[in-house]
Amino acid sequence: MDRTLGDFSLIETLRFEPASGFVRLRLHLARLDRSARRLGFPAPKNIAIRLAEAVAGATGPLRVRLTFDREGRIDITSATFTPLPADTVWRVQIARTRLDSADKLLRVKTTRRAVYEAARAEYPAADADEVLLLNERDEICEGTITSVFLDDGSGLLRTPPISSGLLAGVLRTELICQRKARVGRITPADLANGRLYVGNSLRGLIPARLIQNIELTRN
Repeated sequence: MDRTLGDFSLIETLRFEPASGFVRLRLHLARLDRSARRLGFPAPKNIAIRLAEAVAGATGPLRVRLTFDREGRIDITSATFTPLPADTVWRVQIARTRLDSADKLLRVKTTRRAVYEAARAEYPAADADEVLLLNERDEICEGTITSVFLDDGSGLLRTPPISSGLLAGVLRTELICQRKARVGRITPADLANGRLYVGNSLRGLIPARLIQNIELTRN
């Protein structure tokens, strides 16, 4: 890909549980390796060993953030992680900020996050737990930190295709591989005819409720 797009690193955000280790580690490592090849970065090496060293001695759940740059440098940080209560329902809004489905970098997880930060900044934290982004065709793509899923009554969750302009989330990949989700385009109108979920590998699948933005709807 074009280096003139700016300097950035690849990111993987993982959940560590002392009793079971890193959640979905294989899928995270596979995505990191795939992204590095796509962007012309060096092949990631010894990542699992470095991660294990970073959490040695941990006695509680951790949120672990790994970055990998164009020079092959690895940085790993961790922080205490508190799982969401079982009855959590996130309030979501739809952003005016749009994604460009032709932007290939949307398909890899990087530190290039200006568009997501702009979308998140449209709503105070008190008004939304997550903000969804549409593309230029009014298709729902993803949240600022989550993939989107819709229970439309078919027996499988529906999740937007990569071609809409979005990240191949690790939780999304797992659910598709387990035949619990299928790929299909989603529009805002579809959300009225099913149950909305958002989720990522760190937090899992989260029930969500769309907060209708009247001004956005009129526009």
